[in-house]
This record gives sequence, structure tokens and C-alpha cells, in this order.
Amino acid sequence: MFSLASIPHLARNARRFAEIAGVLAKYGLAEFLAATDVPFLRDHLKGPAGGDLAGLRREERLRLAMTELGTTAIKIGQILSTRPDLVGPETAAELAGLRDDTAPDPPRTVRRTIEEQLAAAPETLFAAFEDTPVASASIGQVHRARLADGSRVVVKVQHAAIEDNIRADLDIAMGLAELAERGIVELRLYQPLAVAAEMRRTILRELDFSREERNLRHFAANFAGDGRVAFPRTYPHLSAKRVLTMEELDGVSVAALAAAPASPGQAERRTRLARNAADVFLEMIFRDNFFHADPHPGNILILPGDTLGLLDCGMVGRIDERTRRSLEEALLAVASGDAGALTEQVMRLGRLPPGLDRQALAGDVEEFVADYAGQAVGAFDLTGALADVSALVRRHGILLPPTVAHLIKVFAVLEGASRALHPGFSLIEVITPYASKILLRRFSPGEVFARLRRGYRDWNALLESFPRDAAEILRRGREGRLDVRLDHKGLDGTVNRLVYGLVTAALFLGSCLVLSSRVPPLFFDVSLFGALGCACAIVLGLRLLRAVKRSGELGGRD
Repeated sequence: MFSLASIPHLARNARRFAEIAGVLAKYGLAEFLAATDVPFLRDHLKGPAGGDLAGLRREERLRLAMTELGTTAIKIGQILSTRPDLVGPETAAELAGLRDDTAPDPPRTVRRTIEEQLAAAPETLFAAFEDTPVASASIGQVHRARLADGSRVVVKVQHAAIEDNIRADLDIAMGLAELAERGIVELRLYQPLAVAAEMRRTILRELDFSREERNLRHFAANFAGDGRVAFPRTYPHLSAKRVLTMEELDGVSVAALAAAPASPGQAERRTRLARNAADVFLEMIFRDNFFHADPHPGNILILPGDTLGLLDCGMVGRIDERTRRSLEEALLAVASGDAGALTEQVMRLGRLPPGLDRQALAGDVEEFVADYAGQAVGAFDLTGALADVSALVRRHGILLPPTVAHLIKVFAVLEGASRALHPGFSLIEVITPYASKILLRRFSPGEVFARLRRGYRDWNALLESFPRDAAEILRRGREGRLDVRLDHKGLDGTVNRLVYGLVTAALFLGSCLVLSSRVPPLFFDVSLFGALGCACAIVLGLRLLRAVKRSGELGGRD
């Protein structure tokens, strides 16, 4: 039984929490709260969903509730849409449909934000600035402008007071996660608090436009000289935490191109564009360990010369070296049909639950490999395969790292964007050759030299410290101050029971000797001390048997 005051995240935002609880109840999504048995909540959980909501699926009601709750809930839903291993494939697919269109701030508010962030009015900073935004999303809105040298730019301005509202809602999300982790045993496996903390970090990073500016420069440096892709040039002196000024890319979005009827002779061009998009993202993932995490068709433009322009780089993913190598091993295992190696990589990548049935997991992975190994490359359903992988790890209670979950989502969205350009396009055709590229790179002189250099640093540190450590050990040995400490973990209870048993046996044998010798004082011709000793030995023996049966300690738990 919990009180509201016991969870500070909720106590600080009680009024907003009541609003959220009311919306969840309206859409029939309050069972989770009711299950926690918090007395405070009972006044806010009145009645199930009614009217036309009753016929909707739970996943649809969840999407509608998040839409009604606003910016933070929408962002959380979009992040959860990348985690089918947590919420299940049906919920993830429904949450992927969340849209974050928001009414724009008035021109006066926008100008005040720019002046606060850049210490000058828009008229001073730009030769021209359009008050009417071209787009408005949940976090910010975009205005066209022109610099003094005639360059056309777009200015992304964060909505006023949005950060304070989001931080308050994220506080509530943390409180709800704590509530779930305390009150619902089944949810503890999924670590609600850790998931909420990760979402909090992701959303707060997206609020910092200076981070997006650095991401754009990072991508531009990684693909410098690559004519297949372009990123908007940024203007750091006209950017800040809540304002981002960047080059305006003039092109047609993949979404708009896909919606237009395909003209005759365009199949080859669309196939080339789809392949270029796939190649660029695979280079980000397997070459740079730094990738755009939201490649939906609206964020990819087709520029003159069929160059791809990538927008909205606020959400990115980074892969550490260990994760990248595990992903590469998994790709090689799939390419070779090695179910055992794939099982090993799944267990290495994810957080395993207690009591994992490894044999059952291996059987499921083998069945998965068998199902997809026989498919022709051109007909391979990558999105379906990734959904099956997510369902498989969720069924076994394995939690994937956020980066890996994002990657699965990126591949699925990327395949959708590529097929929007050309319906017959197969992303797996582009991914499969990367197995050969991975092997070539691993044995390339540069990669071998990098591994040798890392090994050299480790060995060099060991060789530098070894003489000093060896001399210290010898000196302590000569002085008689060398201590060797051995920890026998798990033996304390066993040793205690052994000693306890020896003492009990000695007491019993000694008491029997006293009884047989009829040592006085006698009571009804029976040695009093002998009888008492035997009785104590029997009680101690029974206690020992009980402790052994329970495999417990003898000191106080029995």
C-alpha cells in the first residue's frame, strides 16, 4: 500500500497527475494504476471507456490517450514504438502512427524567443524573416529566412515554455514507472524505472537544439565528398539551445514522391534512390557507429541531381564497439544460417532474465533461421523478420539495449521508405553484401593495425606495472608481511552446519556415556545430567535437520 507522498515525482505534480489519470480512465487504460492499490488514485479512476471508444482496440485507445495528453506523451509513445521487445509488436505498430503536429506560437512569442537566445531581434540577424511558419511540430516550429549574403535558411524555434511542461510530465512518467516497479511484480522484469530514465534522457536531448546542430556537422563530416547524400549546413553563430538556423534544402520529400503516380521509365531511378538511401544508412551504422534514428519518408528529400537530403537529426543513435561487433556477428550468423552463433549473440546483446531456458531459446532461434533461410533474397520480408526477432526476445523475457531496439526500428522504417520509392525494392539485397564487407574490413590492414594498437596499449601498461608490482610482492615476502586472502563464497552456511553437527554428536555421545555410567545425581535411577544432555542433543539435531532441509543459515533465521 503506497501513499502519494511516498513518490516525490507524483507529489510534486499532483494536479497534472490527476489529469493524466483521468484521461487514462476515460480511455479504459487505468487498470495498471488500479492494480497498484494506491488509495489516492481511487477518486480519479471512475468508470471504463464509453461511447464509441468501447469498440476500439486497446492499442488504438492508447494512441488516442497519448495524443490527448500532449507533447510529452506523444514523444514517449514514439520512443516506445521503437521497443516492440517491451510493449509488443501490435502496440509498437499502433504507436508508430502518433503525429506531433502542434499549433504554432504567435509571431510575437517567436521573436521574443529568438531575441532571448541570440541576443538580437530577427530583423538584425536576418535580411528577411517570415513570421508564418512552414511547419509546427510538438517541440518547435520552422520559419523561412534569408541571410545578408542572400542564402536561404530555415530557423527552427522551440515552443515557449515547452521545456518546463515536458520536464513536469517526465517527472510524472518517472513516478508512474516507480509505482509500477513497486506494485506490479510482473513488470519488474522490464525495469520500468530504467526505461523511463532512458526516455527522459532521449527527450531532453531532443530539446537541446545545439545538440542537433552538432549532429548535423558530425554527419556532414562523415559523408564529406559523398555525392549521394547531403545534410543542411548549420550556422552556429545563429543557433542556440532553443534556436537552430540551417540551410534550406530545396527538394521533394520521399513521402510526396511516393504519393505521386510513377511516370513511365522512372522505375530504374526510384530503385537507384532506394538503394542509395539504404547504402547511406548502412554506412552510418556499420562504418561510423553513428546513425540517424528517424528515417521516415518525410525526413528524406530528393534534391536536384538525385542527391538525398536528410532532415531532422535531433534523434540519433550511437553504437559502442562491443555492440557493433555483436551485431556484425549476428549478421554473419544469419547470412550463414548458423542458429547457434545467432543464439549466442542474442544472449550477448540482451539482458537475460533469471532462469532463462537457454535450450528453448536456442530452439526458437533455430526455427527462426530455418523459416527465413529458405526465402529468396528478392522476396525476403525484413520487416516481418525483425518483428519476429522482437517477439522472440520478448517471449523469453530478454531486454534489448535501447540502441539495438532503435536499430531494429530504423531497419523497418528504412525498408518502408525504400519500398515507398520502389515497391519491389528489397533492403535485404543491400544488407547481405555487408557480411562480406564485414569480413574484409576485419582482416583489412587498417582494422588489424587498430586491434594491434589496442593490444599494444594493454600489454604496454601491463609490462610497465609488472616489475614494480613483482618487486613489491618480493619485498613484502622478505619482511613477512605478505598476506594471501582467500574468499570461500557460499561456504559459511555449510561450515556452520558441519561444526554444529559435530558439537551435537559429541554432546549426544557424551550424554549417553553419562547415562550408561549412571553418574549422580540420579532421578528414578537415571543420571539427571545424562538425560538432560541427550534431550538437548536431540533438539539440536532436529534443528540441524530442519536447517539442512531449508538450506538456510543456522544463525537466527531458523
